[in-house]
Amino acid sequence: MSNNYTVKDKVRDTLIRASTVYSKSHKNAVNRYLIQEINSQAIWVLNKIAENAEIAEANKLPLCDDTGIPHLFLEIGRERLLSGELISEIQHGVILGLRELPGRPMAVKGDEVGRLEQVYGLDEDPGALSMAPLFIQLVDEDVLRLHILMQGGGPEIRGKTYRIFHQHSLSAIIDEIVKWSLEGAAQLGCTPCTPAIGIGRTHYEATTLMLQAMAHGDFAIQNNIEQKITERLNKSGIGPLGLKGNTTALATFLKVGPQRASGVRIVCLRLCCIVEPRVASILL
Repeated sequence: MSNNYTVKDKVRDTLIRASTVYSKSHKNAVNRYLIQEINSQAIWVLNKIAENAEIAEANKLPLCDDTGIPHLFLEIGRERLLSGELISEIQHGVILGLRELPGRPMAVKGDEVGRLEQVYGLDEDPGALSMAPLFIQLVDEDVLRLHILMQGGGPEIRGKTYRIFHQHSLSAIIDEIVKWSLEGAAQLGCTPCTPAIGIGRTHYEATTLMLQAMAHGDFAIQNNIEQKITERLNKSGIGPLGLKGNTTALATFLKVGPQRASGVRIVCLRLCCIVEPRVASILL
């Protein structure tokens, strides 16, 4: 790689990769369920999903018209330094990536009221789309690793962050998560989905745990809790695009953080659509 390949270039290319390429485990999951599916409509949809992914990767085209909001998760080792200049380079790389992708123009113009009411229209520059606040985590590795997630609107609409009364029972928590997921999957449209779940002490913590679950999720690796949720969703019969079948979910990504002594657990659920998690990682 050329010495002129800067942090901005790395971030730009990683954003484009997140937006245009399925991970290997994601591709394999689609193909695995395609082999197992018996519903003709579901088989047709899964074939089209696999075909769409191949075309997007080959031509560096977005996997979905909703190109998403950039969410960045930075892992930093104890001996590494993080400067304002580096963060500025990362932000610039995001802008370059959105322009080259190109991202769908989604930046709403105006002051606080104008943006809320959306009365001044949208900025035509894809790079005007601000990334979400940068999430930083200390890790026990000598790395500076950046994960870029492109978060679409459909999963946000069907997502939920709320409390669950745990009753000192894992089953009670799973039951509520499955209930939320089934409600969302029936309305999501772009199934099969992948529930991404964070369970923490506060709404903020639960949300960051959910993002970590997405960044580190592997469709080929499911713990017992994740597998139970996936299996129960697939028994619903909702199927791909809601057209029935045995494939409502490809996997579940779950991360449990520290808990507090109380009767509730704060749970964040993002019901990822078929193109998500749109994530790619790079060492800076």
